Amino acid sequence: MKIALIPINIGHASVEPMIEIAQKAEEVGFESLWTFEHVVVPLDYESAYPYNPSGKMGTAPETNFVDPLIALTAVAASTTKIRLGTGVNILPQTNPLYLAKQVASIDFISNGRMMLGVGIGWLREEFAALGVPFERRGARFDDYVVAMRKVWSGEVVEHESDFVSWSGFKSYPLPVQKPLPVIIGGSKGKVFQRIARHGDGWYAPSNSITGLAAMLPDLERACAEEGRDVASVEISAMWIPPMEDVDTVKRYEDLGVSRLIVPAPALGGTDLAAIERFADETLSKL
Repeated sequence: MKIALIPINIGHASVEPMIEIAQKAEEVGFESLWTFEHVVVPLDYESAYPYNPSGKMGTAPETNFVDPLIALTAVAASTTKIRLGTGVNILPQTNPLYLAKQVASIDFISNGRMMLGVGIGWLREEFAALGVPFERRGARFDDYVVAMRKVWSGEVVEHESDFVSWSGFKSYPLPVQKPLPVIIGGSKGKVFQRIARHGDGWYAPSNSITGLAAMLPDLERACAEEGRDVASVEISAMWIPPMEDVDTVKRYEDLGVSRLIVPAPALGGTDLAAIERFADETLSKL
């Protein structure tokens, strides 16, 4: 089982603690580091955060929220083997050509360690601040994934749609990985259809094995409808060790989970001592 840590890009007073945590995580055996994304955190918003009963994020507007791609670039330059993931970036609100270029560049400078986790987004107010329509964001998402894969192909890009008009260019460097993993996050709406059609993996927003197990039939059904083997979808799920002990890891494996992503607060802190303690008490048993 791959064990990951999230988030690496939030709440640091300076860059030094972020880099130290990344290096320590690599040293003790974490497989990957992940980020959260919001460009802005509104003072108030009507949009409902779908993964908390309160409908609100647990992040104050004043929290340092380093851009995921910039944070992962710094981490890539300061580590050698730990993998790098966005968990997840909000694809429909960004420029897909810039994103394709930036992600390929991170994969290039990290020697093939980048994983692009993406979702359709939920915060209408953020889309408005960026000047991007909130409506049809699902269709925009689907189109962007297809278009970005063309950018990463190395071939002449030709893509005409309702959302982009690209013709007659190439973009280098190419990703080192072929394919560069696109991991789709979420559990609402048409997400399972999107995973089956476009995703190399699924970032499951679950906080327990029971919650994850309840969603798996939807993924299996979507894959069957697309003629795809569900085993070809790499599943990454959240794991909160204080709530589920190490014996639960085998049960996650039996469900087909490949990666468990641990929220940093679940370590009992985000300092180096907390990471070392988790490695001694938990990672050493896996």
